[in-house]
Amino acid sequence: MTQFKNRAYGFAVIKAINSNYNADFSGQPRTLPNGQVYATDKALKYTVRNYLKDTYPDEKVFYFKRLNEELNPLSLDHAYAAVFPEHKDLDAKGKDTKAIVIKDILSCIDIRLFGSTFAKKAKGGNIALSLHGPVQINHGVNIWYEGNIFSEQITSPFNSDASSKNEQTTIGRQSKLEEGHYVHHFSINPKNIEEIASHGKEGTQTLSENDIKLLKEGLRKGATYYDSAAKAGTENEILFYVELKEGSKLVLPNFTEMVKIEERKDGGKRYFDLSAIKKELEKHKDEIIKREIYYNSNNIEVFNLPDGCIELDI
Repeated sequence: MTQFKNRAYGFAVIKAINSNYNADFSGQPRTLPNGQVYATDKALKYTVRNYLKDTYPDEKVFYFKRLNEELNPLSLDHAYAAVFPEHKDLDAKGKDTKAIVIKDILSCIDIRLFGSTFAKKAKGGNIALSLHGPVQINHGVNIWYEGNIFSEQITSPFNSDASSKNEQTTIGRQSKLEEGHYVHHFSINPKNIEEIASHGKEGTQTLSENDIKLLKEGLRKGATYYDSAAKAGTENEILFYVELKEGSKLVLPNFTEMVKIEERKDGGKRYFDLSAIKKELEKHKDEIIKREIYYNSNNIEVFNLPDGCIELDI
């Protein structure tokens, strides 16, 4: 695999229409103290992991729920043994133990992308590793001018207490956001795992060009692909990607507050203005080699694209 060496920046927009893209533990769409709706970085990472797991079965995805024969979630130790059965009995005090574990976990695409805090039990002690992921994703903030959350009651066909004579079935509640457009900023720095990868056994993988290709595919399709009762209506809307020249030390600002959406509804279309991003990238055009934007032109229009930006279908 060709190693990916360049730093990159971008943003992904997730649309939610009568949907709940990222609920809190009460089932409500998450809100900041000021009432603005937001989503965690984990929500977007989950959609990418889920998409890659189902679409590319030859790629190992480590951080995903696995069940035992009793349908209970596996512990991290048991998950490691399931993915790497040949190394399930590692000795923590072994000479090459950490090098083996580094090679193993970096064979998983989600760890090569997002990193890992890895601590597992082993013979003779514990094995602990911390991998700072090359891909850092920020919380997504809803930039739509409204944040209307509504709840609706739902019923189950079953009585919640089988021993009672209650004639009522179980009543529940679900909450959704009327409309939201969540903007997640992200950055990519392949050097984040290069040092720890150098301590792995021979053949340890680092970030590759193919990894970035699959990451962008997951960021374009993962939310739309993942479907459930709560997330029906949650879709990928835009992916914007900027790649710097090799060796560039340029640090670009967070794009989240630079993406503007017009407060109008015109035949179902939404209108995004990237003038602030265009102005920022113009200042650094000599350090940028790639500008891409993916979106569905049937549903949205994007104004003030940066010069040289390639427009592609999401």
